[in-house]
Amino acid sequence: MRVCPDLVLLPHTSGLNGRVSRQMFDLCESVTPLVQRNSVDEGYLDLGPCGLRSTAAIEECMRGLQERIWSELQIPVSIGIASNRLVSQIASKLRKPRGFVTVEPGTEAAFLGPLSIGKLPGVGAKTEAELNTKGLRLVRDILALDERKLEAIFGRGWPEMVAKAHGKDDREVEVDPDKAKSYSQQETFFSDVGDPGEVERVIKRMIDALLVKVRAYGKRVRTMTIKVRYPDFAQESHGRSLPEAAEVEAPFYPLVRPLLRAAWRQSRPLRLVSVRFSNVEDKPAQLGLFADGDDKRRRLAEAMDRLNLGGKAGVVRHGHQLKRRGSEAK
Repeated sequence: MRVCPDLVLLPHTSGLNGRVSRQMFDLCESVTPLVQRNSVDEGYLDLGPCGLRSTAAIEECMRGLQERIWSELQIPVSIGIASNRLVSQIASKLRKPRGFVTVEPGTEAAFLGPLSIGKLPGVGAKTEAELNTKGLRLVRDILALDERKLEAIFGRGWPEMVAKAHGKDDREVEVDPDKAKSYSQQETFFSDVGDPGEVERVIKRMIDALLVKVRAYGKRVRTMTIKVRYPDFAQESHGRSLPEAAEVEAPFYPLVRPLLRAAWRQSRPLRLVSVRFSNVEDKPAQLGLFADGDDKRRRLAEAMDRLNLGGKAGVVRHGHQLKRRGSEAK
């Protein structure tokens, strides 16, 4: 202030950026456990575990995530959907804020070709200006050069530049499923719900869906947290841990009613409810010769998973997975 007496100082909240960033990525992990956090505001999601088989389904899923991040955190995220990290990163930055760009598999080179060469990762402003003097202004200009000219411009790194111009990238999302710290899901009701029985059915449906993912990665979870949100966006949550971690539904169903009562303290209907599993552990190998009750439940759950995966989703359902007419959620 002594050096710049006219400096305008703005108030800030210490740690706010980091806290909101964690909330944003938590929402991402409600879609897929494979989330790579590059920085406080940038990351990659691998949608492979989601079982989405069409571009339309993927776009619907990601538009829903984009809207949830905006409605809950007021963060205008931009999303790029592509078959690899390189192209998705470029696509996500084209139409900020709140951009949404999809690049179909097989069209990567056609998508990148007309873009300025500075859009490629690693090509900064100075490098772009230097390449412009050599006649390289667009990404497709790289593909028009022969190997001799490419090596003269880029040196031994020319094959990497050509691969980038083609939109090729074999890097995986750098998150091992073994490192997933939590699994969560939420439902926002079209109209506010005041019936505890209906909310309990929704929670059990989410438990079923989440534990399919837990089992798929050979994990167990010990803590379940239920969060509720009221129409004015006020929210409360309550959690409880099992004595031992589990990967089947039965131990968690009895926790639904007491946890919901503990979280739903106000005599008001709910706009949203969510379930979060944490305290993730590796599933131990089964060494017993005889199947006990827990083992039978595990085998039943795994059999249901195989049936649902092999056919249309929801071939085998629990009764509470059937939505009652007039109680749909989005």
